[in-house]
Amino acid sequence: MLAVLGLDSEAESVYRAMLADPTGGVAELCGQLGLSETAVREALDRLADLQLLRTSRDLPGELRPVSPELGLELILRRQEEDLLRRQQELALSKAAASRAIAEYAGLRPSATADTTERLVGLDAIQAKLEVLAEKVTRECLSVMPGGAQSQASLDASRPLDADAMNRNVALLTLYQDSVRNDPATLAYARWMTEQGGKVRTCPTLPPRLLVFDREVAVVPIDPTNTRLGALCTREPGIVASLVALFEQTWQAAVPLGADRPQDAETGLSAGECELLRLLASGLTDEAAGKRLGISVRSVRRQMAALMERLDASSRFEAGLRAAQRGWL
Repeated sequence: MLAVLGLDSEAESVYRAMLADPTGGVAELCGQLGLSETAVREALDRLADLQLLRTSRDLPGELRPVSPELGLELILRRQEEDLLRRQQELALSKAAASRAIAEYAGLRPSATADTTERLVGLDAIQAKLEVLAEKVTRECLSVMPGGAQSQASLDASRPLDADAMNRNVALLTLYQDSVRNDPATLAYARWMTEQGGKVRTCPTLPPRLLVFDREVAVVPIDPTNTRLGALCTREPGIVASLVALFEQTWQAAVPLGADRPQDAETGLSAGECELLRLLASGLTDEAAGKRLGISVRSVRRQMAALMERLDASSRFEAGLRAAQRGWL
């Protein structure tokens, strides 16, 4: 029961026995629990490390259990402090990585090789996509993260997609689950399926990418800011890796016309499972919402509903209860 707090089964058994009979020694614990003396002493060491045992004031040299109300609360407090520290370290790591990426991007030449082209600005990207869309003959794979797509993006894509489908080019597109709640994007996705395209959705997606005939790929230079430009590459190794990433995500996604099933054991939707996982990993509401393509308000509303189902009064408690139930 208390494994999530750092207690293994032997340590928990020793702690329970000492709470029931604080005066029992090592020999009594061995006989009562059927454990070896080594196992009992190791369990006592772990309990002392967790500050669930302390030296008796009445009998110096003897150990007495700390009450669960105090001891477990101290463990929770230490875990909260550790989680906050890891979140701060993660934020510093992200900031350092972003600076390094920006510095490296500034050093790149406009064309790294004959097989790779740097596209700077939205106009350059749109012009290149128009050329690639005109030349594609078999298949176009698309990953469109970020939830609802802008009307400008949909308007720019429609004539290119229509022309490709009229030429019997297979269009496979991945959106996030949240587009099911956006009328404009949902209408566009349905139009694509009616024209012969295939559309699936997933709670979270890799960064935006396009692959034409499994020979040319277009990806943003910085996935967090697509306005900085894109890279268009024909490098076989890079294209093959992006195709493999797309296919892996496609297999886990659900067709647009189908309802996303709930997990049979937990009763959670895939989006709820992913939200719990993202928040448990230390992401803020804003970051989790961005990954799921939903608003901060939606994140908080969904989390409030999950806390109610878990009968938890705080998010930290909800995380512990979710872990105990095997939801994480």
